[in-house]
Parts: sequence; structure tokens; C-alpha cells
Amino acid sequence: MFWEKKLAQWAEEVRSRANLPARLVLWSGQQYDFGHFAAPRITLKVNSASALPLLLEPSLDNLGEAYVKGKIDIEGKLADIINISYSLARNTVTSASKLARVRRYFTHSKSTDKQAVQYHYDVSNEFYKLWLDENMVYSCAYFENGDEDLATAQLKKIDHILTKIQLKEGQTLLDIGCGWGALVLRAAQKFGARCVGVTLSQNQFDLATARVKAAGLEDRIEIRLQDYRDVRGQFDRITSVGMFEHVGRKNLPLYFRKVHDLLADDGVALNHGITSSDADSGETALGGGEFIDRYVFPDGELPHIGLALEAAQRGGLEAVDVESLRRHYAHTLDIWAENFEARAEEAKKLVADEKFRIWRVYLAGCAYAFEHDDVSIFQIVCRKAGRSAKTLPWSRRYMYEKPL
Repeated sequence: MFWEKKLAQWAEEVRSRANLPARLVLWSGQQYDFGHFAAPRITLKVNSASALPLLLEPSLDNLGEAYVKGKIDIEGKLADIINISYSLARNTVTSASKLARVRRYFTHSKSTDKQAVQYHYDVSNEFYKLWLDENMVYSCAYFENGDEDLATAQLKKIDHILTKIQLKEGQTLLDIGCGWGALVLRAAQKFGARCVGVTLSQNQFDLATARVKAAGLEDRIEIRLQDYRDVRGQFDRITSVGMFEHVGRKNLPLYFRKVHDLLADDGVALNHGITSSDADSGETALGGGEFIDRYVFPDGELPHIGLALEAAQRGGLEAVDVESLRRHYAHTLDIWAENFEARAEEAKKLVADEKFRIWRVYLAGCAYAFEHDDVSIFQIVCRKAGRSAKTLPWSRRYMYEKPL
């Protein structure tokens, strides 16, 4: 009786506030509608009574946990599931629970960072191949015209980055967080650079190394299984794509100082990373950050763009160009989520059910977050601070004078 009363009250509150085309079905067959619709667009099937406390406080992390742990199943189109989940959280999460979410900080030692990176990236290369493009670029693509396929847009993203840093033949390039090697391969093949790529992921290191060998570029590209803090020397150009989210807000000035120390005096660096749109807490909305930290990116922290720019300055770097790619990442994630759904049965054979559920809601949920400005992404072009203004270009024309 207790749960039936609480659920009835909750359903009535949702109907009055949001009127959602959703239905809750208990293991007993009891049903509760969240809106005045003849038929629901999604159905939440409760498999266990242990899900009920999570559902009555339906933040994104609670809903995500209930789904990932198999306490609930959800029927309906994935886009509807994500939209209605956000609506449930937005309309029923209490002010007290929002205030209870405080800014999180993590230690980010070399050992904990390595563990966190390997947890996320070492699922299996075969798993990532299912839904990424053929070059396995796991970061925001660049849709120059908006109608490119994913593989084309990913190559354009890499070319956009290498053009922004004005990479020249014979120059040295360090790629921090090189993934499966797509950027350094492109930099060597198309731009004639000599490259070093570092990653903490064993799987990425193994495949990137094999790709460099297969391309016959071992004399121009070195892949290292190495923490960026242990890199020595100086480089004409430095790129960091989708990596600084693992650094930690408190460590950002030290991260940018390391980039500064590794950069030649007349060098150019580019940081491409996800940022929070919440300038106060630095968290993603409605509990999404807690879910991602627990199940997807352990110890991940998203700074606001203002904090990132301040940290770069404190690290001795001048930001000379800043570009938002939020629309591009929303579209990239839509494609990834569609690819994931299309090959769901194959994915289930590669990973455990819990891991499958995590990635299913993570990709679609992130697409929603970028679409609705809960998070964003920026490319920041930097140089060492204090250099003459005469060394700066007059305009951004150099970024676009040649087709990508």
C-alpha cells in the first residue's frame, strides 16, 4: 500500500506538471500513466521493488542506475526515452536534491588517471569499431557543410585542427591523448609532420602502433603508452583532442603549463575539449554528471569555458582563437547513437548487458545534452603568452582558404 500510494501521487504530480506520454508498469501489472494520452510513447517496466526509491527521485543518475542495473526496462524509440527521461527529471527533482549536488574534485594522480582511462577506452577495439567511423575517431566531427557522412566529417575535423595550428612539413607535432592514431597519421601523411602520440590506453596504443606500421610511417610517427606529464622535449605544434576532460578542474593550470613547457617559443597548440555550461557548479544538468562519473568516465570533470581560458592564461598560454562546435557534437552523437542502435545485437555479444545499457543511454543522453546546451565543446588555439602582436594573423582567413 505504501508504494502504491507514493507512486499514484508521483504519477499525478507528473501529469499535472508535465503531461508526459509515458506509462509505468509494475511487475504486478499495476499501471500508472504520466499523461493524458490514449497510448504512451514509452513504457517503463519495473522489474524490482528496489527500483522504486530511484524512480520517486528521478534524477538522470537515478534513472540511469535503475536501467543499467536491470531494475527497469524501457520500451519505445530511443529519442523519446531520452526526451521523456529529461522531462521527468526536470519536473520532479526537488530543489533540495539539486542543492545537494556539490562540485566534485578528484585526485588525478598518474595511477588513478591511467585506471580511469583504461576503464573507458579499453572496453574492446571491436566494440568501438561498431559505431565509430572507419578511422575510429572518438571525438566531435566537423560538418563543414552539414551534409557530410561521419567518416568525411571526421577527416575534416582533423584537417580543420591541423590547418588552425598552421602545421608545416618537417615540423614536430605532439598529440596528447592520441586515441587510435587518426590525427598523427593524417598529420604525417598529408602535412609531412614528424609526430609523437601519447595515450594511457593499452588497446589504443596497440592498434595505433599497428596502424603506423601498416602505413609505413614508423620513421615519422612514434606512439607511446605514456602519461603526458612524463613527456620531455619541445614540439613545434601540440594538439589535445578530447583529453582535458580527464585532467580535473584544479589541475588545469598545471596541464596548460605542461603544454607551455613542451611548446616551442614560436609554436602553436590547440585544445579541443568538452565544457560544462554551468558556470557555478561545473556539473551537467539534473544528475547526468553523477551517472557519467559512476559508469562512463570515472573522475571526469568538465570546466566552464571561462575557467578553461583562465587556466590557459595561468599556465602561460594566450588564447588567440576560440570556436564552439556544439552543433557538430550533437550531430556526431546522433550518428553514433544511430550506429549503436543499428548494431545493438553485435554489441551485446561483445560486452556484458550492463556495459551495453551504459553505452546505449550515454550516447543518446549526450546527444540531448549538446543539443540543449547542457554541455558544449570548444577548440582553443594557444601560443605562449607575451609574444608580439605582430606575430598574429590579421584574420581567420588562413583557416578557410583551402578546402578541408
